[in-house]
Amino acid sequence: MTKEKNPGVVRPTVFGRMRAYMFAGILVTAPIGITLYLTWVIVHFIDNQVMPLIPRQYNPENFLPFSVPGIGLIVMLISLTLIGWLTAGILGRWMIRFSEHLLARMPVVRNVYSAIKQIMETVMAQQSNAFREVVLIEYPRRGIWAVGFITGGTVGEVQHVTDDTMVNVFLPTTPNPTSGFLLFLPDRDVYRLSMTVEEGIKMVISAGIVTPPDRRPAEEQAKPVIHVESEPGSGDAKA
Repeated sequence: MTKEKNPGVVRPTVFGRMRAYMFAGILVTAPIGITLYLTWVIVHFIDNQVMPLIPRQYNPENFLPFSVPGIGLIVMLISLTLIGWLTAGILGRWMIRFSEHLLARMPVVRNVYSAIKQIMETVMAQQSNAFREVVLIEYPRRGIWAVGFITGGTVGEVQHVTDDTMVNVFLPTTPNPTSGFLLFLPDRDVYRLSMTVEEGIKMVISAGIVTPPDRRPAEEQAKPVIHVESEPGSGDAKA
């Protein structure tokens, strides 16, 4: 007795299978290829900037029959480590204070240096909470939600002119997360998400195509945390 074929099942054609295999190959090779290409571009760029600064008698490429990529990157990392080691001593601290005193006397340069130094110290500080939390905010109007990143608590005049406890939220743009808007929002209007910063950035860059899973317990997922009012302006969203 022969088995009858199910007439409701549509078998893919040869062209359909080939197209599926092609897309599967793209999904596998594209991330690897793009990552390798970007890595090569960065290493090549650093090598082009650092290698001309190495004296000819110390340049390994002058003694080898082939080019060795990454030498400039290694030299840069070693140089930065040595500079950090030197600045930790008394002489290094004195040189830094002298350089800052000299830059402070330059009308335009001092403003640029001060801003860059403050940003770098804030981002690189080990105790900094900058870009540590992904949040959900209502933007650009009530009822529309956007993903942002807390960069710290609001201080200074911006905080003192309001009765609410404010937080600084960076709202990135898609697909370039390096540009965006700085918003000062009441802490009660900011809902903190459980996803990591890396997952939030991937979600912004991919325009929502790459969405991290909800890792909260099932009982928490069943109950909405944010209650949207039925009438605009009738009340704040509760979190």
